[in-house]
Amino acid sequence: MQVKNLPAINARYWCAIVVASMAGANTGDFAARYLHLGHTGGLLPLALVFLAIVWAETRARRATEAYYWLAIIVLRTGATNIADLMTHDLRLGYPLTLAALAALIIAVLLFVYWRDGTAAPAGTDGRKLPATDAAYWLAMLTAGTLGTAGGDFTADELGLGVGYGSLALLAVFLIVLLGATRIGKMSLFWYWAAIVAARTAGTTMGDFLPSRRGLDLGLPLSTAFTLTALALIVILWRDRQTTLAAETR
Repeated sequence: MQVKNLPAINARYWCAIVVASMAGANTGDFAARYLHLGHTGGLLPLALVFLAIVWAETRARRATEAYYWLAIIVLRTGATNIADLMTHDLRLGYPLTLAALAALIIAVLLFVYWRDGTAAPAGTDGRKLPATDAAYWLAMLTAGTLGTAGGDFTADELGLGVGYGSLALLAVFLIVLLGATRIGKMSLFWYWAAIVAARTAGTTMGDFLPSRRGLDLGLPLSTAFTLTALALIVILWRDRQTTLAAETR
């Protein structure tokens, strides 16, 4: 994607990523259950929508982050269904699923590290995203799938449920994020560790909203709520540097 259409890495970005993770957990379940697409029926349409977003973004003249966040939601929706497909339909189990996905994302990041010769994001100040090329989106899809499986494993297999699981995984995300900003200075691997942690926490937090063990809002209302919350963050939350960058484009 074009640099002008990418968000900066800051508090706003991480809040949006967590909410997008919650929204994607809801949209994935909504597509599978309420649209009766199952865990496989929506994957091809989602892939086509993602490609259409990327195609439209390359031809966009007006700077907007909408393309990035739309792509994030579409990938997160697909990731939810892929994880459920692996753990439930194919019955691969959580240990094998988590190990395979962890190995895949590590392989992708090692390739990026070898290709680019650096572990730092695009900006020397740590505020800019890595290059959003095919490897980036593959890593984002894998991180979402890994996060979904990890969140479900924490809630179901470890017995924490969606309530305590959300609190525990949110704490893990904040610890990783603190390490990324204070210790790792948002290097490539710290960035992706934070993304995986956000995806994992977002899974249980997203499931907490519709679940009877949580707020019991129901899936349609929870989906609408999380998507609206993401839109409000992206549209209304503007920090000073983001605004100045937009004015100079």
